[in-house]
Amino acid sequence: MTDEHLDRLVRDADPYRPDVIGHLDGAQQTLLEEIMSVPTLQRVLEPPPPHPTTPRSIVRRSVGALAAAALFAGILAVPAMLPDHRDDRQAVPAGTPIVYSAAAIKAAEENPRLLINQPGWTVTTVYGFAKQQGTIAFRNGQAELEMNWYPADAYDDFYADRLRASKPEPVTIDSWSGHLFTYSAGDFAVTLRPRDGVFVELRTRSRWTRDTFERLLTDVVRVDARTWLAALPAEVVTPDRVAAEAAIALADVPLPPRFDIAALGHIGINDPYQFGTEVTGSVGCAWVSEWLRAKRIGDDAALKQASDALLSSHKWRVLHQMNDKGDWPEVFWGIADKVAAGTPPTGYVQALGCD
Repeated sequence: MTDEHLDRLVRDADPYRPDVIGHLDGAQQTLLEEIMSVPTLQRVLEPPPPHPTTPRSIVRRSVGALAAAALFAGILAVPAMLPDHRDDRQAVPAGTPIVYSAAAIKAAEENPRLLINQPGWTVTTVYGFAKQQGTIAFRNGQAELEMNWYPADAYDDFYADRLRASKPEPVTIDSWSGHLFTYSAGDFAVTLRPRDGVFVELRTRSRWTRDTFERLLTDVVRVDARTWLAALPAEVVTPDRVAAEAAIALADVPLPPRFDIAALGHIGINDPYQFGTEVTGSVGCAWVSEWLRAKRIGDDAALKQASDALLSSHKWRVLHQMNDKGDWPEVFWGIADKVAAGTPPTGYVQALGCD
């Protein structure tokens, strides 16, 4: 696999990307490619790019560029119904209050916790919620709405960038003030002012009119941490479940020396596909690091162990389960093969989301 082929896989790793790229003209496509060439830390500190790109990582959210998100079905009930939502894998008597761990509550409290108070909306993507960045996306028929949030200190640059789209119009969402920007007759964004250390952008996707968008904004509400957690589909992996779910995902995966599954607790709240990219990416980074260490000191036994482990990724169950939903497995296998062959590809740190 050539570096050019690998780069193409990384660009294609997001199942949402066909919808995004469909809106890009030549200049915007060039901008997107420039964004992908910027180191991770710089991308985090700089304002998010103008429409229509969103701050999704191509392969992992922690990378900070377009994420390999996968759709999953999960009904978002109106808030009045939310207390009845529970993980159907938990055998608890009807009416028993759901108990959330301190880690789950903390992760929820550190994000804006906005929900749509209308029936018919489903959650299609959720990831991040760590380090004051995250995404949750909703769909109702052909209409899609995405909510992205970022650290408050990036707001001024972000706002200045959005002024290139249109004149700002003041709006308020559940007592949270912000501005509406119009990109076209059916394409809108609302940027909310910083609050509690973050600011939020609500972004339309697919079929909208100005009237339907404005009506929807009146039904976006901010809820408490437990209500927000109760609204998440059962498939979403919250911090209290990370260790157990990671152990299941990595059951047939050879773990690198000193790899600690418990250390994955920092990854936040993620849908199953994003969770898979996080845990396998962490393992991949550790094995590449071990390969480089062994190569540097001439430890042939350790070098072979790392190479064999990376090559074995072609058989990892978790990657095969993800393969129909996005190109992350192909990206991972391309990098693993090149490292095992003795030539770590340029950009593997960004592609795998290595620290």
